[in-house]
Amino acid sequence: MSLKKINTVLAAAFILFILWFGAEFILSPDTTAPGFGMPSWPSGDGGGFLIIKGIRDVVLALVLGILLVTGHRRALGWVLLVEALAAYGDMTTVLAHHGSVATAFGIHGLTATLMVVTGLLILRETREVTAAPAPAMAEVG
Repeated sequence: MSLKKINTVLAAAFILFILWFGAEFILSPDTTAPGFGMPSWPSGDGGGFLIIKGIRDVVLALVLGILLVTGHRRALGWVLLVEALAAYGDMTTVLAHHGSVATAFGIHGLTATLMVVTGLLILRETREVTAAPAPAMAEVG
């Protein structure tokens, strides 16, 4: 299997995972929220922040999906690297608020790191190849 195919499968898997996770936060935030790793959740009107998190994830997935579908692979690699910061931010937030260390590193940190690896692989796949020198023309004499 070629590097491009592997990268495409990895990117598609991330897109589907992020889209699914975001949709879960939008559709059923109360049942999805405990898996995020925080020790407590907002109550009352504060629960709207869970839906905001879901919307953020859906938008992140859609941006990646558009780049993948339209064939902008180099941009896809860069955006994966940048979007990994959101997952590292989630990891840091969970740790800073004394949440589950296992969830912080095992879900958020691992997801972010795999996004970075996938982004770097796509950038490696798409780096410009130096052109071979043009063949010398035979002299006619």
